Amino acid sequence: MVTENAPDSFYRTKLGLGVWEHRGKVAATGVGHSPTARRWDGKPETSVGAFAIDSIRKAIADSGIDPSEIDGLVLDASTTTGAHWEEGAPIPMDVVNAWNPTDDPLDGIAKLSAEWIIKNMPELTNVKFTMYGPGCMSRALVVAAQAVGDGLTNNCIVLKGWHNLEGRYYQGGANALDTRPGTAALSTLWGTPASYGTALQFAAYCTKYGKNHDMMAPFVVQERANGLNFPEGFWAQHRPEPLTIEDYLAARWIAKPANLYDNDIPIMSTAAYIFTTAERAADHKQKPVYILGHASSRTNAKSLTPSLQEVEDDTYFTGQKIYEGAGIGPDDLSFENMYDGFTLFHQFHLEGLRYRGVQNGEALDFYATDISNSGPNPTSPSGGNAGSGRTRFWMHTDCIQQIQGRAGARQITGVKPEVGVSGGPMPLGGDFIVWSATPN
Repeated sequence: MVTENAPDSFYRTKLGLGVWEHRGKVAATGVGHSPTARRWDGKPETSVGAFAIDSIRKAIADSGIDPSEIDGLVLDASTTTGAHWEEGAPIPMDVVNAWNPTDDPLDGIAKLSAEWIIKNMPELTNVKFTMYGPGCMSRALVVAAQAVGDGLTNNCIVLKGWHNLEGRYYQGGANALDTRPGTAALSTLWGTPASYGTALQFAAYCTKYGKNHDMMAPFVVQERANGLNFPEGFWAQHRPEPLTIEDYLAARWIAKPANLYDNDIPIMSTAAYIFTTAERAADHKQKPVYILGHASSRTNAKSLTPSLQEVEDDTYFTGQKIYEGAGIGPDDLSFENMYDGFTLFHQFHLEGLRYRGVQNGEALDFYATDISNSGPNPTSPSGGNAGSGRTRFWMHTDCIQQIQGRAGARQITGVKPEVGVSGGPMPLGGDFIVWSATPN
């Protein structure tokens, strides 16, 4: 079986496509999370491959179906954005040989292939469809939704794994090379941190609208509070430390005006979901959460670092595509779970959606309202990456669990959680899903 990246036709990147042809015909049921860790300790049982198997088995069990009923697997093969295996570093063959390896010895250690998963999960006896949604869980979810809708798979695992190795993040991979090709030679020449571009956009935002960084505090503090109510998250599992406004305002700068708490913490973790048809979902254990639509942004900025205007234009355009495909409007959203990997760009997503009527330049004032899960304006109820660590999947799990009514201490109570939206990562370039309690 050869696994390929999803074709461009799987993604809804244009406005004017109308309502998604599979609206309400695809549903999520089971959810599975592995444990979390700050870094890999070098053991086979804590590798990203082992974590992936753990999360898949939990998702299947959560859905209440037999593993033999799984006939599809969609995943992102990459498992890091900045913890790359150092070229020439010795490969731990004891870990490799603890599993059924593929031709790539780093498979299951610093990457994941569909082949590795299937070789190491003998209970998956009926998988006939595999595909990659490269880059993010959000992209894998879009691919899986389209694949189920198109009839390519009936019960599909959607998987995303993250590894984190010893050493400083973003010091390996392309950043370790002596030369950089193309525009990267200009944009990364000075070794700027990953949040640098977002920091520039946020600084421009504050200047344009007369805002300041301190106004982010209520949002970031709420993110941590929500994350501490996410038992699968890193902070909840390992460092259950509340964040105060004073902590946030006193934090050191990483790329001013982005401080320490505006940056997510890299961790190890995996998550898996079960996607199925609306008809089959009725036989699954958990309440179905229906997918009303999906949309993608593939905008190429004209600037080396996208300008504030480019970001605002694209997030609004993306919001329009999201609503068109799902057949809803801003007033239909019960809550939003847009990406927050750098907290300073969450408001671009929120404003682009016109969530609760918020227009450009108004989000920081909106953060001063009751944005808690018990209030009328639940905002990023998952806590996102800021609340649970860098994975890009907390937001999706939360949407499913909120609508299923099993988000525990995070459960939204200020409004009835019937329709939610999640996705990311960056304001320019991302994939988004609308989730619903009903297929209509």
